[in-house]
Amino acid sequence: MGCVRLTVTGTVQGVGFRAYVRDEARHLGVTGWVRNRANGSVEVLACGPETALAALTARIAKGPAGAQVMGVGREAADEGRIPESFLVRYDEI
Repeated sequence: MGCVRLTVTGTVQGVGFRAYVRDEARHLGVTGWVRNRANGSVEVLACGPETALAALTARIAKGPAGAQVMGVGREAADEGRIPESFLVRYDEI
C-alpha cells in the first residue's frame, strides 16, 4: 500500500472532474482526496495498492466527457496517516 500525488492539467475544472475521480477511486478501493488548484489544475492524493493506483492514474488521464487532460504528473507521497475514504475537497490552493 502506498500513496501518490497526481497533478492533472488541461480542461479539468468545471467539467465534473472531481466527482469523476472520486467515483473511480471508490470503485477501485483507493482512498484519499481530490481538489481544484487556483492555477486551473486538479490535485489528487491517492492511497492503495499499486495496481489500483496505476488503474486510477490511467482513468484520470482519460478523464470524463467534457474534460481535456493534457498531462498527469505523478510523484510518491509520504502520508503519515492514510485516509479512510476518498473525498472531494473544496479548499482550493
